[in-house]
Amino acid sequence: MISIPDISPTAVEPDWANIRSLFPVLEKKTYLNSCAYGALATDVTDALQRYIRDRQEKGTDWNYWVERNDSVRNAVASFLGADPDEIAVTASASAGINSVASALNFDQARNKVVISEFEFPTNAQIWYAQELRGAKVVRVPEKDGYIPVEHFESAIDDETLIVAVTHVCFRNGARLNIPAIAEIARQKGALLLMDGYQCFGTMDFDVHRVGVDFAVGGMLKYLLGTAGIGFLYVREPLIESLVPTVTGWFAQSDIFAMNTTSYEPAPTARRFEMGTPPVPNCYAAEAGLKILADIGLPAIEYRIGELTAAIIAEARNAGYTLAVPTDPRRHGPLITLRTHDEHALVDILDSQGIVTSSRSGNLRISPHFYNNEDDIDSLFRALREQKHLLV
Repeated sequence: MISIPDISPTAVEPDWANIRSLFPVLEKKTYLNSCAYGALATDVTDALQRYIRDRQEKGTDWNYWVERNDSVRNAVASFLGADPDEIAVTASASAGINSVASALNFDQARNKVVISEFEFPTNAQIWYAQELRGAKVVRVPEKDGYIPVEHFESAIDDETLIVAVTHVCFRNGARLNIPAIAEIARQKGALLLMDGYQCFGTMDFDVHRVGVDFAVGGMLKYLLGTAGIGFLYVREPLIESLVPTVTGWFAQSDIFAMNTTSYEPAPTARRFEMGTPPVPNCYAAEAGLKILADIGLPAIEYRIGELTAAIIAEARNAGYTLAVPTDPRRHGPLITLRTHDEHALVDILDSQGIVTSSRSGNLRISPHFYNNEDDIDSLFRALREQKHLLV
């Protein structure tokens, strides 16, 4: 059995074994791929079935569906430390970023967009698309698998309109110092948008305390919902001054006014929404967020810290090359190992019932609170047989 390094525990230890039983895939698979798609809980399955029953019994029920959309909004606000009026429910992180970008004016002296080499394609491609509207995109380089704060300090200046960066890199799991980057942006008069897709649901995170102006995420991974639904946080003082030109009927002040003669955006962050919400996905997202709320993010963060520390310790003992910083302040829930053939290794593990993924030459190992030490044991037993594929 793996020895777990000592980490300060939370006040109350959840019943992890009982919680694990809520995820049927874990009975058949060693599932370590939450960075790509979170395991499906029975509560989420039940919620989707409830949507189908509602459709069969009622046909349509728009008032109830709007309530489901608002329930997701309230739940997201709760775990982000935000006000519900600061949350837009979107179809994806891409939709949220696009809505923010559409509200910005690049025809001015401040036209620079600072991104990093850690970005998911969405958070690079959207900003490069804004070059057609006058934006100037600047990339902050990485160094030895990380991006020091000093690199951002050099890139962010008086011409910077917005800094758009990920919290945890999807390629190697490195975790950026968002509070420090946000402070640099603030001092230079720039906005900061954080992509939290690879961290939300794995750590206790307060958008007000951290100091971001915008944050996007989605329900597909660690938030336990499904694809096709995400969210955008917008800091309240900014909302009134930003008018998205990417819009739809759910972004209007009165969604049921059916006004076809003018554009009247909602006074809240709902103005950053678009058309008909992803109703079935709201059911799933609401159920997934409730699981997280019932357990509590501090306990989840501690549990994931245990598991990632164990993975790093096992990798070191085996002599494998870690692609992620080992300092827990510099990595998220995603731990990566360098490989000679990432695709072959993922396929071999999958044939043995061990689900992982890969990016940029790295094997991605991403536990969530529902994993346990036996999962890690199974993974490293399998890796010992494939040592020739590891660097």
